[in-house]
Amino acid sequence: MQNMENKQRMEKWMVQSSEKPGFHEVITPKTCECKEVQMFRLNLPKGETYVLESKDLEMHPVLLAGKAKLNHSVLSQEMDKYDACYIPGNDKLKIEALEDCIFYIAGAKYEGIGKPFFRKFNKDLPIGDIHQIHGKGAGRREVMMTLAPEDEASRLICGLTWSGEGTWTSWPPHQHEKDLEEVYCYFDMPLPHFGFHISYLKSGEVEDIVTHTVHSGSMVQAPCGYHPTVAIPGERNAYLWVLAAFSHQSRRYDLAINDPVFDK
Repeated sequence: MQNMENKQRMEKWMVQSSEKPGFHEVITPKTCECKEVQMFRLNLPKGETYVLESKDLEMHPVLLAGKAKLNHSVLSQEMDKYDACYIPGNDKLKIEALEDCIFYIAGAKYEGIGKPFFRKFNKDLPIGDIHQIHGKGAGRREVMMTLAPEDEASRLICGLTWSGEGTWTSWPPHQHEKDLEEVYCYFDMPLPHFGFHISYLKSGEVEDIVTHTVHSGSMVQAPCGYHPTVAIPGERNAYLWVLAAFSHQSRRYDLAINDPVFDK
């Protein structure tokens, strides 16, 4: 029998980000259950500029649509789709839209560790630290790290994931609730295309799952519990995943615990 309190709790974990021009707070401690990871969206029309101020956060912008130019003491180059950058706390980054742009911007507490950097997306990178293949069979997916564990940062680890057509990602289901929070931020899935993001709290308790219908702009929190996703037939799920550690010491990519019921 479903625990209705848990069900209602998990139903609140999905937030649909705004498509209106401007800078939008999507997931912050003020309105969401996650307390360490924060997500913002910047929709910047062609020809307009925006100054991103990190203040007490480290920030990781990833460009999901369009083309932009950066103006910064270190980061002064053009950004294309899927390019990413990082700024530490108490920093500013001026962004000029050369085309209509959509940025997903991750944030987490800055602890004095991290320096500005830029990562060019390169789909032809050999399999290694940045370009990875996870899982097998119906759970096989492609991952491109945008902010890898080896990169200098305080709490964030981030990457892009693409499923196969009609297949699962994050399978077997995993959780990392003692060490990190996570948000999945979906893109390149315009309606009527969609996928499913699944949330459940305890090993094997699949009768208590909540299924979120996701498409471009959907952002789903995982403050705790398991969170697999699945694409519909003929389509692929695509998302930016953002991990925020509870401390710099737990800023690690190897702390996920698979649900033992499915870890075979």
